[in-house]
Amino acid sequence: MALSLSPCLPHTTYMSKPLSTSKLTTTIVSFNNPLLGFKPVNLRNNQVRCHAVTDLKSASSLDQSKGEGDDRSEEESKGDRIVADYNWTEEWYPLYLTKDVPDDAPLGLTVFDQQLVLYKDGNGVLHCYQDRCPHRLAKLSEGQLIDGRLECLYHGWQFEGNGKCVKIPQIPADAKIPRSVCVKTYDVKESQGVVWVWMSQTTPPNPEKLPWFENFARPGFQDTSTIHELPYDHSILLENLMDPAHIPISHDRTDWTAKREDAQALLFEVTERTHRGFAGWWGKEKDGSMPNFLRFDAPCVLQNNRELVDKDGEKHYFTGLFLCRPTGQGKSMLIVRFGGTKRSPLAKLFPKWYFHQNASKVFEQDMGFLSSQNEVLMKEKVPTKELYINLKSSDTWVAEYRKWMDKVGHGMPYYFGHSTLSPPKLPAVVEHAPAGLIAGVSASSPAKGGIGTMHAPNLANRYFRHVIHCKGCSSVVKAFTAWKNGLSAAALVLTALAILASSRQWKTFLLLSATLCLGGAYACSTAVAMNTTNFIRVHRRL
Repeated sequence: MALSLSPCLPHTTYMSKPLSTSKLTTTIVSFNNPLLGFKPVNLRNNQVRCHAVTDLKSASSLDQSKGEGDDRSEEESKGDRIVADYNWTEEWYPLYLTKDVPDDAPLGLTVFDQQLVLYKDGNGVLHCYQDRCPHRLAKLSEGQLIDGRLECLYHGWQFEGNGKCVKIPQIPADAKIPRSVCVKTYDVKESQGVVWVWMSQTTPPNPEKLPWFENFARPGFQDTSTIHELPYDHSILLENLMDPAHIPISHDRTDWTAKREDAQALLFEVTERTHRGFAGWWGKEKDGSMPNFLRFDAPCVLQNNRELVDKDGEKHYFTGLFLCRPTGQGKSMLIVRFGGTKRSPLAKLFPKWYFHQNASKVFEQDMGFLSSQNEVLMKEKVPTKELYINLKSSDTWVAEYRKWMDKVGHGMPYYFGHSTLSPPKLPAVVEHAPAGLIAGVSASSPAKGGIGTMHAPNLANRYFRHVIHCKGCSSVVKAFTAWKNGLSAAALVLTALAILASSRQWKTFLLLSATLCLGGAYACSTAVAMNTTNFIRVHRRL
């Protein structure tokens, strides 16, 4: 994976400290990229079961003493199924990559249907409020920062860190601002480069539930992290990310290791089931081993890990980490982080934006059928077992995930489980100008309220889905655009001078220089297009 950010690829490796105490201390992910120069090693030796689970029913009973049995005291039986005591608000949700939080503008985000605004005050401290001004309900994420305070742009009310209103321009100079004029606040915490929010307003934050990923704390660990907004439900996103079987087909040749002729049966072994999620090993049937370790932790953390041993016997750890935040009906936001303790030398030759645009390409390859899958679930309103035909040799994790939903879904605003469901009670609200995103762009290029073609709030638009959230890619697009304009202008000037020049030598020199400038402008234009233009699949004629 060293040169691929394919978010769905199993060539991801990472170690993570589970949210709850785990019996598995070693995590592994599949990194089969030949550029790494490592040989995958199966650390489980004789413990690996080199056959597929015979059927999904047997998978549900596999090693039950290590999973569900440990949590019986925290669960109650409803009919023929186990229901876990679960409250979706009493969880940490991944909001954003710390490095991409704007320094000069508020950021509008959502968790399920709860609208939040995240911003940095004058001291760089992060704060999170309900995205609603108490005055007339205008979105604070469409506001601006004034002296480290968040100002609502509707009437200029200003709020400081603890949510207290400190300025109302419309009241008399000698009047006091009532204490009741404040905004609802949420606890946020930065950990390992990610901003997390605790959604409960009644239960204090539980530090034990804050995810910690062991690989990311290892010496020499480096990662490439991106953030993407996607037009389908987070449960469908998680299914897609825990589905290695689709990679050779959907992402054929996008990554250097994904080839459709490699599509094959897979092996799975579930080793842990709790109300917090599940974990297990998987691999390719042809290899006869399961060197990859997958873990899903509530509410939306998926890991795929692998250890590799180089020719000198040194261990290297690789991680594919997916943080999938629900952002409303038919919408999700993903933070994807690929990294390891050693990188291929070839990877260092490519700029980070190259990996970012490749990740966007991977999501665009999946987007059409995942969006349609979302549409069918919403339309049919039946459990997935009545719609899915799960294969024992490819869909074990998908079945495990939907069965986990059966246990905890009752604690969510809506869910689709394997045998149960709870559809959304209210129709989705479509925002024509989602708050905070346009504001975030306009903070450095003032144009609040303006929506141009590139900035159109369309989740099918790569710029809107990724670049607008990524400081690095935004800077790259601006820089390449400026160079393109400058080189184009220089080419025009040089061409005009060539026309006016009387000497043949000068004409040749000026025209050659103009040609070089045009070539540079074309290269810059291509780079901008790579970052902002969606991938269009061309069907192969086999």
